[in-house]
Amino acid sequence: MNRQTIGQLRSSVVGFLLVAPLSMAAFAQSTDGSHDFDFEIGTWKTHVSRLVHPLSGSKVWAQYDGTSVVSKVWNGRANLVELEADGPQGHLELASFRLYNPQAHQWSLNVASSRGGSFGTPTVGEFKDGRGEFYDQETFNDRAILVRFVISNITPKSCHFEQAFSADGGKTWEVNWIADDTRMDVAATR
Repeated sequence: MNRQTIGQLRSSVVGFLLVAPLSMAAFAQSTDGSHDFDFEIGTWKTHVSRLVHPLSGSKVWAQYDGTSVVSKVWNGRANLVELEADGPQGHLELASFRLYNPQAHQWSLNVASSRGGSFGTPTVGEFKDGRGEFYDQETFNDRAILVRFVISNITPKSCHFEQAFSADGGKTWEVNWIADDTRMDVAATR
């Protein structure tokens, strides 16, 4: 953009804000959501805790440390996450391809493991008030369950992820995946 275009844009924005003042909450609700994941573009140090035997009553957790690299696709309307981590219980290699649906204003999160070779059932949802919630229904140990994936505590330098299963239609949830990420790179976006 040239300086004249930037100046015109600033004048338009200032004029709009003077004519129709909006609270930050109203402004956030008016955005389409296609850049909700822009905060995460870059390289992160990740610490993963994984419940070894979900929905079994087990309290045994596996711990992993590694990196997560998030890249923009289609100018931010999609992104690719590449997670690689190691721990006493082995090596994790996961990829997540996240796609934005502009009609629904929702994201689908599609995860694959290098061991499985295909995407699982996508979790679908959106961000509200700085928190992302995504849901799906899957089969686990021959039983239909609900899956909830939450992204919270988002700051420029850190974020928190939790996955939980429910075997009782959402009345109770058991967390089985926790990841805490800390930014490694300097640039927040690319």
